This record gives sequence, C-alpha cells and structure tokens, in this order.
Amino acid sequence: MNWLSALQHLQEQAIPGVLVTVAAVRGHAPREAGAKMVVSVQESWDSVGGGNLEATAVERARAMLKVSANTPELLTLRLTDKATNEYGRQCCGGEVTLLLEPLATVRPHIAIFGIGHVGLELGLILSRLPLNLHLVDSRAAQLTPERLAPLMGGEARVEVHHSPIPEMTLHELPPGAHILILTHDHAEDAALCDAALRRADLASIGLIGSAVKWIRFQEQLRREGHSDADLARITTPIGLPGISDKMPTVIAISVAAQLVMLLESQRAAHAQPPALSPTLRPT
Repeated sequence: MNWLSALQHLQEQAIPGVLVTVAAVRGHAPREAGAKMVVSVQESWDSVGGGNLEATAVERARAMLKVSANTPELLTLRLTDKATNEYGRQCCGGEVTLLLEPLATVRPHIAIFGIGHVGLELGLILSRLPLNLHLVDSRAAQLTPERLAPLMGGEARVEVHHSPIPEMTLHELPPGAHILILTHDHAEDAALCDAALRRADLASIGLIGSAVKWIRFQEQLRREGHSDADLARITTPIGLPGISDKMPTVIAISVAAQLVMLLESQRAAHAQPPALSPTLRPT
C-alpha cells in the first residue's frame, strides 16, 4: 500500500496517523524532496529513505500520536558519519528536513438506522460535520434523492443504504463506528440491538425510545443470550437529559449534541472509551 492509499485507509477507518514528507534536501540523501510516508501507531507505509532517517521519523511521529499532537513539526537530520544516530549510520553526506503533519481529518463513522422524522433531522445536523455519515432504512421511500438532497451539501461524506434487513448493513460498518437506532419498527430496533451487541468493536450504541420499550427489549435480548454487561453497552434513551420537548428537531439537536460530547471526550482521551453517564456510553 502506498502513502496515498494508506492515507485514505486511515481516514476511512478513523485511525490516527502522521503524514511525513521530505520537505527539503541539502546535498546527497536517499530520497528527493516530496517523498512521503504515512505512520500510524502500529504500522507505516511507503518510505522517506530508510535507515536512521526513517526510523527517527517514525519514532517522532508515534510520539506525536501518543500525545494527540495536532500541530505540524519540522525535523532536520544530518546524514554524515559524525552525526549522532540512534538507528545506525547513514553517510550520504547531506541533510534532510522532514515535515510531520498529524492527520487532522480523521472522520468517525456515524450510522443512523431509521431516516424518519427524527432521523432526517439528525442527519441534516450531522451532515454539516466532518463525518462519515451512513443513512440506513428498510424503506426505499425514505431514501429518495429528493428527500435527502438537503443532507448532501455539507462536510460529511454521506452514504445511503437501502437495506431491507438493516442489520446486514450494520455488519458492513468499520470498527469504531457509532450506531444510532431509531427506526419506525420496534422489531427492527430489537434486531439491530441484538446484532450490534454481537460486535465488540463498535464505539457506541444508542437507542431511541421509552423506559417501557427498553424493559421489553432487555427481556428479549436476555433470551437471545446477552448478559447484563452486554445490555449496559446500549444507551437509551438517547439525547441530553433534561430536554423533554418531543419535536423531531429538538430531539435531533439533543442527540447530536450528546454525540459531539462523546466524540470530543474520546479525542481528548486519545481514543480511549470514556465512562460518561449523561452521554452515549462507548463500548
């Protein structure tokens, strides 16, 4: 995988990374100005020259990732036998300046299951954010281009999924996705809850509904083999506490605000799931 494919891969999977570019070369060096590589916490792709030069760049990039740095840095290394090198000698005779840029456009995947009144309003709000936004519904009429047109002009990358069996689309979502379940059919909601709980790699699962609905769902999900710990992964009702208005727009604003709080908390905690009671609990 080259650096460009790696960059797209990290963005699509919402994985933090650093883009390393040879910004300037003086004298002889393994690679010319403009050469690039991409570094994540566990992997790297492409090359800026190998040897001590590249090993030092990877080490520095991972140190930036560890502290969630968001400011680019310049790193200048001399390639002579007199330079202090931690990873072996490179005696090309030149000097290389590297630009290390944290990837600031990591886009979380948000999936809304059910594009009814609330789902459409929620999609409209979230479409204005830098997200990968998945709109899923079993009803084709809810997903017509005319109906979804207002959601297509924002920052989000919107994917539309007409799925007669919505939980099949759930299985296609990447690890770390956030799931919001608000379909028109309680049977669909229950099936989605069951399928979501069978994926341990989802970031959060939110379910719209009343306390009575959740009591019934818990009974059903326990019969499907889910434990109390499993059920605790689902946050219901979704939305900020203290807002009682049931207008679709108000509910959507509440749910969107709650989700943004969760995303900010996860970024601040270096993508570690926080234990938050008033917000969507990550899984």
